[in-house]
Amino acid sequence: MVYADAEGNIFEDTRYEAVGRSGYNVYPLQPEDFIEMPYGSDLFTLPGRRPYGLNIETGEFDVIEDVQAVAALISPAHTQTYLAAFGTDEEDAPTLPLYAYTVIGWLDDKFYCTAVRIDPDERQDLENFDHEFIVERTKERLAQHPDNRLIQHLGQNCSIRYSCPAARNFFMGRWECPIPVSPACNSNCIGCISFQPEEHEISSSQDRLDFIPSVNEIVEFTVPHLEKAERPIISFGQGCEGEPLLVWQLIRDAIIKIRSYTDRGIININTNGSKPAAVEELCKAGLNSIRVSTNSARKNIYEAYYLPNNYKFEDIRDSARVVRQHKGWASINYFTFPGMTDQKEEYEALRDFIKYADITMIQWRNFNIDPDWYLGKLNIAELPEGIGVKNMMDLIRKEFPALAFGYFNPPKEVQENYFLKREKLV
Repeated sequence: MVYADAEGNIFEDTRYEAVGRSGYNVYPLQPEDFIEMPYGSDLFTLPGRRPYGLNIETGEFDVIEDVQAVAALISPAHTQTYLAAFGTDEEDAPTLPLYAYTVIGWLDDKFYCTAVRIDPDERQDLENFDHEFIVERTKERLAQHPDNRLIQHLGQNCSIRYSCPAARNFFMGRWECPIPVSPACNSNCIGCISFQPEEHEISSSQDRLDFIPSVNEIVEFTVPHLEKAERPIISFGQGCEGEPLLVWQLIRDAIIKIRSYTDRGIININTNGSKPAAVEELCKAGLNSIRVSTNSARKNIYEAYYLPNNYKFEDIRDSARVVRQHKGWASINYFTFPGMTDQKEEYEALRDFIKYADITMIQWRNFNIDPDWYLGKLNIAELPEGIGVKNMMDLIRKEFPALAFGYFNPPKEVQENYFLKREKLV
C-alpha cells in the first residue's frame, strides 16, 4: 500500500497490502484486480482521510494514522473497478474536488491501480499531445478566426486554459471536434463540472459557455473538420456548457447547413436526453449519434442526482430509443461508481434500459465526485454488497453480445463495422 505525508511525499508500506472500496465496504484485492498505472494518470493526496490497509500479519483491515490517503485519477479510456479505501476522521475534512478516486498501490518500482482499459481508441492518450505545439497551433487558428466567438472560446478557454483533450484535438485537425452551444441547463446535477451554487462545498472545474453561437459560427469550423480530419466526429454537448437540447432548433439548422456541404463523418450530440421530440427532429435533420448521460438506470437514483427540471427519467430512455429507431448510434454515458453501479438492483435496471432503448454502446465512464459526499447527498447510509464492476461488465457482455463497450463516441468506420457485426449476431 502507499500513503502520503503532510507535504505530499508518497511512501510505500510493505506491512500492508493495498485494499479497495466499493460503496461503503472495504475489500482485499487480488493481483488480477490491478493494471500498471496508465501513462497520463494523476496522483492525489486526500486531506483529512486516512488510508485502509490489509495488515499482512493479522489479516485485518487497519486504518493508518497520521498519514494521508492517496488515490489515482486514471487516464481516459480506463474504467476504475474499486475506489480508494479511506476513512474520514476529521469533521472539517474538505469535500474532495470533482475527480474520480481510484485505488493505487506499488510493486517493483511501479504504481498499479484497479482499472480496466475499456476503449482501445488513443484519441485522448497523453503521449499524443505535445503541449507547446498544440498551443502554437491553437493561437494560429485563433488569429485566423478573430470574430468567431465559438472558436475563440474553444481556443482560449478549452484548449489553452483547461487543456481539454477534445478541444486540443480540434486544433490539431483530428478526430472528435467539440461544439458547445448552450449556456443554460434543465438539470441541476449535484456534481456539475461547469456550474455549482455558491452554497455548495465544491467548485466547478471549469467555466461555462456564456453565449449562444450562431449557425454560421458553428458551420465555419465544423465543415472543414468533417472534410479534412481523420476519423471525423463533431459533437454538440460539452462539459463547458449546459444542455444542448435547450437550443435544439439552432442545432437542427446547423446540421442541415453542415450536411448541405458534406456528408462525411459523424454528427453526434452529448446530452441529458431530456427532450425526445427534439431528438426526433434532429434525427430527421441528419443527426447520426447520441450519447445520453446517466449515473444510474434506476429512476430514483437518477433523479436524486440530476434534479431534473420539466423532464423525467423516462425521457432519457426515449431519446436513446428515438435515435435507434432512425438507425443511428445510441450510447449511454454511464457514470460508473463501484458499489452503486454494480448493485443487483442496478444490474436488473440496466438490462431493462438496454432492452427498451436498444442502445448500441455503454461508455463506462468514471464518476468524478467525492464518494462520501455523493452518497450523503443521495441520503444513502448503507449499501448491500455489490457483484463487482468487472463481474457486471461480464454479465452484460454475455447477455448482450451485440452491445459495444467503450469510453468515446466512435467514428463512422467503427460504427459501420459494428452494425455489420450486430446484424450477424442478431
